[in-house]
Amino acid sequence: MSEKKNLLTYEGLKKLEDELQDLKVVQRKEIAQKIKEAREQGDLSENAEYDAAKDEQRDIEARIEQIEKILKNAEVVVEDEVDLDKISVGCVVKVLDVEYDEEEEFKLVGSSEANSLNGKISNESPVGKALIGARVGDTIKVETQAGEIEYKVLEIQRSK
Repeated sequence: MSEKKNLLTYEGLKKLEDELQDLKVVQRKEIAQKIKEAREQGDLSENAEYDAAKDEQRDIEARIEQIEKILKNAEVVVEDEVDLDKISVGCVVKVLDVEYDEEEEFKLVGSSEANSLNGKISNESPVGKALIGARVGDTIKVETQAGEIEYKVLEIQRSK
């Protein structure tokens, strides 16, 4: 069974690569120094600084492994080549929330880039799944935890 592809925009790919570089080059050195200093304090059995540094090291290594796994299976969406006839990953979509008569704007991204506070929604989220393939003028219904939401697609554009 092949692993699931991680869809990423170029911006998301760059961000992960930069974070990985920082973790490997900067953070690893810093934590190694903290562990060294904590060891020099003597008895490790009651050394809170040593325990905290080892925990931090474990967290850093876990994040490195997680990013490497995402990047290994990354498929970059070339946003300049996104078809603006229908909604797909990498595009920005303006919708009208029919019930509240409010316009909202979402950028569709892969799940590892999703950040709803910044308007980036995953192609795997209920709203993202419902929007994929829709065209301007279409009305979609989405079943969410808060109940059914109805959106009318107003505009599809390339990300800024």
